[in-house]
Amino acid sequence: MRVDIASLSVHLGGRPVVSEVTLSVPSGTVLGLLGPNGSGKSTLLRAVAGIAPPPPGHVRYDGTDLTAVRKKELARRVAVMAQEHSEEFEIPVIDLVLLGRIPHGKGFGRDSAHDLAIAHDSLARAGAGHLADRPFSALSGGERQRVLFARALTQDTPVLVLDEPTNHLDIAHQLELLDLVRATDRTVLLALHDLNLAARSCDALGILKDGHLVCYGPPDEILDTGLIRSVFDVESTSVDHPHTGVQHFLFDARSHRAEEPVPALTRSQEGITIT
Repeated sequence: MRVDIASLSVHLGGRPVVSEVTLSVPSGTVLGLLGPNGSGKSTLLRAVAGIAPPPPGHVRYDGTDLTAVRKKELARRVAVMAQEHSEEFEIPVIDLVLLGRIPHGKGFGRDSAHDLAIAHDSLARAGAGHLADRPFSALSGGERQRVLFARALTQDTPVLVLDEPTNHLDIAHQLELLDLVRATDRTVLLALHDLNLAARSCDALGILKDGHLVCYGPPDEILDTGLIRSVFDVESTSVDHPHTGVQHFLFDARSHRAEEPVPALTRSQEGITIT
């Protein structure tokens, strides 16, 4: 399912958090959103998922405006894994994961064998099958992340919106989860902090700073040391990976240079619109 964002702006507490963001994500694309803390990544994802009231601008799913889609139908199109979640859920993990089936007409006490099979399969794919009968509140941070990702998979939607899904995960589970994201063959918008992991796992990256989309495109075409300096205030060194030849960044030190403007980057390929 294609996701188009046009002139999207969000104000919180009277100040702009996201400003005039426009981009298009073709069906099946994994888009990683990167930027410093407070750059607007989470707010943009919430707006795209329809969690907050509709802001100025447009979000369209396969050409249908978000405001024209009823909540239950939207939940069949988009599954969300947010950063915030209660750590006091006492319900068993399997019941929490089954909440993903509610948009499909099922709920507590009425879960079919098909619903249960999807939930158990999602837990297994997320590396959390052994947690099914444990209370969610008893899990570690990393275990919770895998369970919440399993719930998003269980919702069985063509679009996934994932806000920092690798939080609390060790490096092995970060790689495993991001490989699973790629293998879903769904349209995915996710916020990440690790530039190298994002470049490895995403088809396209959107770089945000101060609520503005400063560039958007394939990782190997937009990431460079100048961009990292101007957006993240970090000096870095680019090296080629010894096995794959893919560009990899070593982060050297906090930059103390005067802020440099981000170079304008424009590209259009295979339906990806870059502004």
